[in-house]
Amino acid sequence: MSAFLQLIDVGKHYRVTSGLLGLKIDAVRAVDGVSLTVSQGETLGLVGESGCGKSTLARCIMGLEAISSGNIVFQGRDMADWPEKALRRKMQMIFQDPYSSLNPRQKIGSIIREGLDIHAIGTRAERRARVDELLGLVGLRPEHATRYPHEFSGGQRQRVAVARTLALDPDLIVCDEPVSALDVSVQAQILRLLRALQGRLGLTYVFISHDLSVVSHIADRVAVMYLGRIMEIAPGAEIFAAPRHPYTEALLSSVLTPDPAQQTKRIPLQGELPSPMNPPSGCPFHPRCPKAFDRCPAQRPELREVAPGIQVACWLH
Repeated sequence: MSAFLQLIDVGKHYRVTSGLLGLKIDAVRAVDGVSLTVSQGETLGLVGESGCGKSTLARCIMGLEAISSGNIVFQGRDMADWPEKALRRKMQMIFQDPYSSLNPRQKIGSIIREGLDIHAIGTRAERRARVDELLGLVGLRPEHATRYPHEFSGGQRQRVAVARTLALDPDLIVCDEPVSALDVSVQAQILRLLRALQGRLGLTYVFISHDLSVVSHIADRVAVMYLGRIMEIAPGAEIFAAPRHPYTEALLSSVLTPDPAQQTKRIPLQGELPSPMNPPSGCPFHPRCPKAFDRCPAQRPELREVAPGIQVACWLH
């Protein structure tokens, strides 16, 4: 498959100022040199602890945050060269909270139709028909268009959010923790819906989550992020069966399984996630890594291929 979305050494640094003059005293390195490729039609899972930079990277991909360094190439064209209105039709985002991401003063039909109105797509009758079609795609009924968000459950609201996302026929959808606010049974329903829509419409997903058990059900490949950097990228089956990076091993050890006999030994991480304003020298994970040795604090490992389709940033490999 061709490179559909490519991130090349992408960085996002936030200026930290002090005093009345607003003098720069430091920078928060929220995203620190991320390079990865997403192929057309695949789902790339992006996982890591809270505060590791996943959502910031998502906003950079969407163009909602200006990157500080590097390049993002979408469909063979640098993001900076895309007209914003054209880009909004090509990529959309599903947000984490289905309660706050929908306008409580608008009816469902208006919420879904808003993108069509802004881009002046079709006649009024065609837009209404498109709303009915989208409601059917996500498992809702046409009469739901006349109701308000508070009349729906969390899972139904997220279905509405998915319908709104699909209105402009996007090619790429960034899913930022889209099921984390839902019950487990409802999570499974939304994941099945996203998979079915991907197969039917040929969508490409960047799926962000801190929950590896969720990612395992939807991702074709998984990128593990820590303190603004990618630690490991591998096919989903590979990363869950044989993780290479110690951080990935620790994350997987915390995933609960229904069968206690299959539960792996927990690998505790020492200390807290370091501040992105003052990251550790060398490998950013070395202060918490149970396998760290002399080279780890002295030199930062770069992401390199250790097997076909598998990249790891670790001196153990």
